[in-house]
Amino acid sequence: MVDVKVPSVGESISEVTIASWLKKDGDVVKLDEAICSIESDKATLEISAPKAGKLKILIKEGETVSIGTKVAEVDETVSASSPVDSRPEAKEAAAPSAARETAEAKNFPSPAAAKILAEKGVDTGSVSGSGRDGRITKGDALSVAPRAEAAPVDSSLKALARETLSSSFSRETRREKMTGLRKTIAARLVAAKNTTAMLTTFNEVDMTAVMDLRKKYKDSFKDKHGVGLGFMSFFTKAACAALKSYPAVNGMIDGQELVYHNYADVGVAVSTPRGLVVPVIRNAESMGMAAIESKIIELATRARDGKITLEEMQGGTFTITNGGIFGSMLSTPILNAPQSAILGLHNIVERPVAVNGQVVIRPIMYLALSYDHRIIDGRESVSFLKAVKEMIEDPSRLLLDV
Repeated sequence: MVDVKVPSVGESISEVTIASWLKKDGDVVKLDEAICSIESDKATLEISAPKAGKLKILIKEGETVSIGTKVAEVDETVSASSPVDSRPEAKEAAAPSAARETAEAKNFPSPAAAKILAEKGVDTGSVSGSGRDGRITKGDALSVAPRAEAAPVDSSLKALARETLSSSFSRETRREKMTGLRKTIAARLVAAKNTTAMLTTFNEVDMTAVMDLRKKYKDSFKDKHGVGLGFMSFFTKAACAALKSYPAVNGMIDGQELVYHNYADVGVAVSTPRGLVVPVIRNAESMGMAAIESKIIELATRARDGKITLEEMQGGTFTITNGGIFGSMLSTPILNAPQSAILGLHNIVERPVAVNGQVVIRPIMYLALSYDHRIIDGRESVSFLKAVKEMIEDPSRLLLDV
């Protein structure tokens, strides 16, 4: 019997939760085949079979265990090539069973994919997986069309459906155990509110110039670089340029010392089915627009698929969060400690504004900068946000560095 133990997933992590078993107790597994998904307070990882053989599960799903705990065993004496029962009835039973196991393995969805397919009303058996061992990934689920609507029904059936729907609501409650990631998010947010002198300053930016520039070059940009030209790369470049002029916004407090960074590791907040995570773009100040767009797509995809690593979420110096993609008009983002500032983007809405004495309609976005007043003064915070505004309204400033 070969032991299957929980591997180390980071220096600061001492325990994990068994999120799901990808194989059943008694299944015959292959060498390095994914058998279990574990969840820490930072990321979700998979445990692979150390040897080929028959799996014996020792720890149930949902249980929290320490690093190094034995969660399963693999019996090397049993493998896919082991002799089987030669009785006719055994062969007859084994054939459909093997077919079912093969189908299940090829159509096993990740948690995120399962949720998307359920919302679309699509059976997992009808979806082909592109992941490891035919596993259905989130990308596979997103590419599947929703189940077609049923044929029209008469008014009596519609009335019955309404009654059934209304009767499905009750005063019952449902409890779920908090995941490790959700616990960490809660603790960090409370700590940020309680240990910093957090304030938020606001401004508005006219998006006309950026939108016109994007419309003019988006096709050629994608043809050359293979990625779309989004708004995040403009704001990332503008923020990096402004951080050079106002280094306190890119700094942090370490005990009795102020730490200033001569580089910009920009965190980009990403909403995932498990909660909010903030992967980091290293040295964003030295990257071009295409490189930034590619990195954002890569990190966001890995985060939503639960494959982001702990190292990819550590060490940021400044964070950008975009609530506008969900329709937020204005917000006060909470600091991502130990960082001292976070830039919040919001939705773009056409509003009447005064330009050269005339009232015109322009696409306007509200910007919010939350900052730690212990290290950043009001003048610096307002000036930083004004600098970002000016570079977005006149993108040529990014090229000329003025």
